[in-house]
Amino acid sequence: MKYDFKTLVPRKGTGSEKWEQMYAWNPHITDDIVPFSVADMELKSPPEIINGLKKFLDNAILGYTMPYDGFYNAVIAWQKTKHNWDIKKEWIVNTPGVVDAFYAAVRAFTNPGDGVIIFKPVYYPFSMAIADNERELVNCPLINTNGYYTINYNKLDELAKDSKNKLLIFCSPHNPVGRVWNKEELEKLAEIAIKNNLIVVSDEIWNDLIMPGYNHTVFATISEELNDRLITCTSPSKTFNLAGLAISNIIISNEKLRKEFKKAITVVRGGTVNILGYKACEIGYTKCEGWLEELIELIDTNQKVVTKFFESNFPKIKAPLIEGTYLQWIDFKTLKMTNKLLEEFMHMEAEFFLDEGYIFGEEGSGYERINLAAPTHVIEKALERLEKALKKIYR
Repeated sequence: MKYDFKTLVPRKGTGSEKWEQMYAWNPHITDDIVPFSVADMELKSPPEIINGLKKFLDNAILGYTMPYDGFYNAVIAWQKTKHNWDIKKEWIVNTPGVVDAFYAAVRAFTNPGDGVIIFKPVYYPFSMAIADNERELVNCPLINTNGYYTINYNKLDELAKDSKNKLLIFCSPHNPVGRVWNKEELEKLAEIAIKNNLIVVSDEIWNDLIMPGYNHTVFATISEELNDRLITCTSPSKTFNLAGLAISNIIISNEKLRKEFKKAITVVRGGTVNILGYKACEIGYTKCEGWLEELIELIDTNQKVVTKFFESNFPKIKAPLIEGTYLQWIDFKTLKMTNKLLEEFMHMEAEFFLDEGYIFGEEGSGYERINLAAPTHVIEKALERLEKALKKIYR
């Protein structure tokens, strides 16, 4: 490999959210323990971005900054070459993160008491954006068939027919279950949304992180009619490990929807983006495709390490391979622990720090989500700790 995906950068005392959270959970752990919870990487960001930002800072004035041609051109070219999606400059609305976009979309396109449909288990800020805006959460649970998740279209069609339900928030690829929805699945979803006049927020922040053998279809490319009622959330943050630079590209082709969305973002002052975020996004989309290709190889290797570990040692615990994201969804229900006991076992006995499945909805009870974006040897060492702890209780 050309890039360094082996060096671990310790983040203790740096303000890293997941590291600080880990020490809060278990203050007695040693300094060689690494968390695999919050979805940023335990990997160095691309050197092209680091070096490019250093060069930029040599002459930069760090004042109020708005999008510029080089930034727009990079975003437009990336979506075309990577996803075969033609977008226009004026469609792009910048926010610090996609979560800001969820909140703005709920405010813009629904009223208090209206229903917002989501598919649980799913990224928990979907639920937060609904509850905090005093809308009704309408759950259409995914169908779980031996660890493979699909959409319940009959249930969705029933929910969509209720005129009170105005908005659908969709995760593609899906966090936490790792599905990359195929074109046929997306066409069925689009048909229901169009027929029932639903506005759709498509969270595609993971769309660059697709495992070998799979292809991501941008939801907006399914049909023009769908695209006219769609808010697509994208960002370089997951792709290039840039979450701290707070830059997202929300793409809305419908001018009326875009104006309403911008108005909602303005109300919460959510449209201010970091000057370095613009530049890092531009560099990532123009100079870092090779780094991304090697990253995907690493994630694919790591998921296979995790799957083989459970198949070989604890076959009743299921860790299916993922299709996209760098998040693997592990089924620990065979341990017959409550959510609280499973959490305590992981934090105190195994010293294995993941995201608890229940935070993604009641459908996640008994599951854990592991972040695979770390050096392979670090994951292997953590699995050794887990093995010792599990051997004491596994039946």
